[in-house]
Parts: sequence; C-alpha cells; structure tokens
Amino acid sequence: MQKIKLSQLKQGQSAIIHSFVEENSEISIKFMEMGFLIETPIQITHIAPFGDPIAVQVLDYSLAIRKEEAEKIWVKAP
Repeated sequence: MQKIKLSQLKQGQSAIIHSFVEENSEISIKFMEMGFLIETPIQITHIAPFGDPIAVQVLDYSLAIRKEEAEKIWVKAP
C-alpha cells in the first residue's frame, strides 16, 4: 500500500487513514472528533464538479470536507 493524501483519491476509491500532516495540532484534533481515526477505513463517495468539497464515508456516516482539509490527511491506498 502506498501513502498518499486523501485529496488524491478518486470518487469511489477506499483507503485506510494513516496519519495527519500536522500531528497534535488543532486540525488533527478536529479530524479525530469528526471520526477520522488512525487505521479507520474511508471512502470518497462524491466530489463536487470543481473538486471542492469532497464527500467521504467514515465509520457509519457521511461527511463533506474541503479539499484543503483533505490534503492534511495521509491515507494508505491499495
């Protein structure tokens, strides 16, 4: 598995959350509160026409995040 940023996945692709670009920062804490936990599966369900926002399925719910936020999440993709 290769490590890439969440923003690089295409619609329909799945991956496993690996880490955050800014460990122990305010944004990484926000991600964890939203359910973006290390080693949790994640899937891109929709991408807006201009690439922002991105809808993801994590745990048992869907979230929309900005592309700039998705660039701060490292995932392990097949």
